[in-house]
Amino acid sequence: MNQTLVAPAAQAPSAADTAFEELYRSSRDDVFAYASGLLRDRSAAEDVTAQAFERAYRRRGSYRPRKGTMRAWLFGIARNAALDELRRRGRHSRLVADPEDIGADASAERAADAALRRVVIREALDRLSPRERELVALKYFAGLANAEIANVIGVSESNAGTRLHRVLEKLREACDEA
Repeated sequence: MNQTLVAPAAQAPSAADTAFEELYRSSRDDVFAYASGLLRDRSAAEDVTAQAFERAYRRRGSYRPRKGTMRAWLFGIARNAALDELRRRGRHSRLVADPEDIGADASAERAADAALRRVVIREALDRLSPRERELVALKYFAGLANAEIANVIGVSESNAGTRLHRVLEKLREACDEA
């Protein structure tokens, strides 16, 4: 009985599979952070993240580099999955728990200040429209560059930057009012 540990060439991973695995490893946390920021529900964000990667894997052969980065392509798919979830709900989710503050100091005063900042920011985010919240999620939760955001939402890079600037000004004003 002759057995081999090397898979036949027909079973070797393709370049698309290898690229997808690299994309998954480098983007999974960012996709989850984006979905979590947009949906404001950890469980739903986990589901949307899984759906986004499943859809991207099934469509990996349709990626066209001339249309943008693979990361922007993936976030376009994640955006559609998140919007599908929001439509399914028919409403906007509320943040169930405060995000974990990894850099929190043990002192009571600092903890109280951090809690107050989170409340103020959460209330300011609640005042934003879903489209405005999406821009914040793409920029700060997913860590996308303005060019990638533009590709995801289908506008020019300068338009994406202008929209983001306006949203940040709106957030600052809301935080100053609190």
